[in-house]
Amino acid sequence: MRRVILLRHAKSSWDDPSLIDQDRPLARRGRKDAPRMGKFLRRAGLIPDAVLCSSARRARDTWSLVAEKLDQAPEPAIEEGLLMAAPRRLLARLRRLDDAFETVLMVGHNPGLEALAAGLAGSGKTGLLATLKTKFPTATVAVIDLPVDHWKDVAFGMGELVAFVRPGDLD
Repeated sequence: MRRVILLRHAKSSWDDPSLIDQDRPLARRGRKDAPRMGKFLRRAGLIPDAVLCSSARRARDTWSLVAEKLDQAPEPAIEEGLLMAAPRRLLARLRRLDDAFETVLMVGHNPGLEALAAGLAGSGKTGLLATLKTKFPTATVAVIDLPVDHWKDVAFGMGELVAFVRPGDLD
């Protein structure tokens, strides 16, 4: 069994129009929501063995704030290829993971991350699946269990969505 935790970066700021997209920081709401999601992950026992993080500042800052709330947080692999990647590219990246990792957290962007979550989740509680397919807000976590022994065998439709938590769900 493998588990992937998909985390959309927290809300970013558009205050400085001179910044390129990759350099946008987190907005105040993002700086509030990211640590809350870290606390949720810790309480739920959802601690990753490895982290794949987009190279965008908003994704790196999100992971940093989440990681501060975990007892043990792995150093992230910062990957430019995750920036605005299509779902097939994200799936291909998961398939290249080392089998030593059982639980992997990926910090990324929409629309690719949402499409990856919907594509992987072939089953799960009906309400969770419906909510996932409606909207994947910033700082949201989707947890998908994959019934495979090797990451190379991960495919769309095979996973079970076991959690879908938005920051607003924690109020």
